Amino acid sequence: MAETVTGLLTERADDDGTAILSDQGSWTWREYLADARRTAAAVLSATDSGRPMHVGVLLGNSPQMLIALAAGALGGYVTVGVNDTRRGAELLADLRRADCQVLLVDAAHRPLLDGLDLSGITVLDVSEPEWQQRLDTAEELVPHAIPGPMDPFMLIFTSGTSGEPKPVRFAHMMIPFAGPPLVEKFGITERDVCYLSMPLFHSAALLGGYCVALASGAAMVPTPFSASTFVDDVRRYGVTYMNYVGKPLAYILATPERPDDADTTLRAAFGNEATDRDIDEFARRFDCAVWDAFGSTELAIIITREPGTPPGSIGKGFPGVAVYHPGTGVECPRAVFDEHGALANAEAATGELVNTHGGGLFTGYYNNDAATSERLRDGMYWSGDLAYVDENDWIYLAGRSGDWMRVDGENLAAGPIERVLQRLPALNRVAVYAVPDEVVGDAVMAAVVLNDDATLTPDELTEFLAAQPDLSPKAWPTHVRIADDLPTTATNKILKRTLKEQGLTTDDQLWSRPARSTSYAAV
Repeated sequence: MAETVTGLLTERADDDGTAILSDQGSWTWREYLADARRTAAAVLSATDSGRPMHVGVLLGNSPQMLIALAAGALGGYVTVGVNDTRRGAELLADLRRADCQVLLVDAAHRPLLDGLDLSGITVLDVSEPEWQQRLDTAEELVPHAIPGPMDPFMLIFTSGTSGEPKPVRFAHMMIPFAGPPLVEKFGITERDVCYLSMPLFHSAALLGGYCVALASGAAMVPTPFSASTFVDDVRRYGVTYMNYVGKPLAYILATPERPDDADTTLRAAFGNEATDRDIDEFARRFDCAVWDAFGSTELAIIITREPGTPPGSIGKGFPGVAVYHPGTGVECPRAVFDEHGALANAEAATGELVNTHGGGLFTGYYNNDAATSERLRDGMYWSGDLAYVDENDWIYLAGRSGDWMRVDGENLAAGPIERVLQRLPALNRVAVYAVPDEVVGDAVMAAVVLNDDATLTPDELTEFLAAQPDLSPKAWPTHVRIADDLPTTATNKILKRTLKEQGLTTDDQLWSRPARSTSYAAV
């Protein structure tokens, strides 16, 4: 088996089996790789070899995105996965932080660049005739480099406790490492069809979907996720395998059940952060196997569910995964439960998930040695996730260390959201923090204090949030607490710990919005 993405792709250069199925048509593996080589040659013609060979992709889930991923591997340069939910200055900061010298974009995403200072970045719009001309006139591909297993295939952004996203060096070998076990577990072959609806700039789609296709020769269906069209897509393309992260199973289950839902080609679903209820219900409704696991973008912490996983647990960890106290550096005692199943020693048992064997496949953050050192210390990898472990080695997540939230399978920092809300003239003080989502993960909650004599209505808040170009849709608060005051320390710092403990239990005015809605209403 090849040890790089480049090697996996090269093995399929003469494969006439189907590689891509989409609204735009279909590609064989031979055609897919031919297009990728032309794309790589066209991109390299626009690069400066004296600068970091980093090419950003702002393309969404599309054949063009899959071609761009393969082009980076074949061209020997680093592809930067650009998060298309970022806006304004934050989006620009991501491009600068990753040292992108070229950015591939399409017509759907080009408006996100309006008003940004992109000096020093060559923008290539793959929707424009000029791009096709560049492809047609590109010379035979001469790769910039031949990558090794630990060389970066991509830079993938994740949010840290500081609130600033950090680009993770995503090594080539992570794809051939992750693919074969999933192929073997689910019996995937070249006759299967992989549904790739999770964002392809995110590691979950690469390590749960793309790797499976590359390792098996199965076809890929790149598409934005839609719960309402999911079943129709499965039938249309003959989907047999899908991956997910966060709430997609819950969204699909919220759609009306059809008598023939189980009568599809879908055989398997793999992902993380689904609830026990959703795993069981999805498997029943669609008559398929569902395997839920837990892993970080850095792939240094891997936890998988096994038969017999207790309710609420995320499973057992790979060798080296443990829970340590971040202050003492000592392993936490095992969790003890009372007769009602409640955690009796929460303070002692709860600590940070670590990999005692080191960083695993994590090769560090790009251009951020301080952040890398924070993750890798005392010979271990510290994840930033809080958890506890019972006497039988079952692991339970307990929250997040630092001021960030896990929303719909992605990390969001509170600081940037607070800075946006503070633009609203009516607000005097703002605190943003996580509360448990009713389905899985975290929901964003904001506690605000109005200026004296100021007023604010739910409709005014919606109008304000909709007008903020740098606010991601996922960052909209689900709950808003209108308080007379906020708990503070002696130094006048807001006590978010107290707010989190109170959650939705408050005598203050509380507004909430339903999932997928932008309208707030008093609770």
